[in-house]
Amino acid sequence: QVQLVESGGGLVQAGGSLRLSCAGSGRTFSSYAMAWFRQAPGKEREFVAAINWSGGSTRYADSVKGRFTMSRDNENSVYLQMNSLKPEDTAVYSCAADLRGIYYSGTYQYWGQGTQVTVSS
Repeated sequence: QVQLVESGGGLVQAGGSLRLSCAGSGRTFSSYAMAWFRQAPGKEREFVAAINWSGGSTRYADSVKGRFTMSRDNENSVYLQMNSLKPEDTAVYSCAADLRGIYYSGTYQYWGQGTQVTVSS
């Protein structure tokens, strides 16, 4: 069992930065690939970024490449550094965990509750 708790969301002006955190618990957390997804009002949830169990491989959606960076530490946390934010980045951001790696395209096994990111123009 893995529990995930996100933090770090908030309101920021366009062009600004935010850093999201996701704290995981469970003795096998370090074995999981982790990902960030987001869902804007009236839109479907979309993939943002993923990182493998070791932190050595990452994958990003085209819409955030070059602006967002995902990382993980050795203490059961993953992060999403978001720079050059745009109003279209406004969404609820959720972290997720799954054993099937960063290229898995199905529904991740474990999810956090989400944190709101709002980017004003």
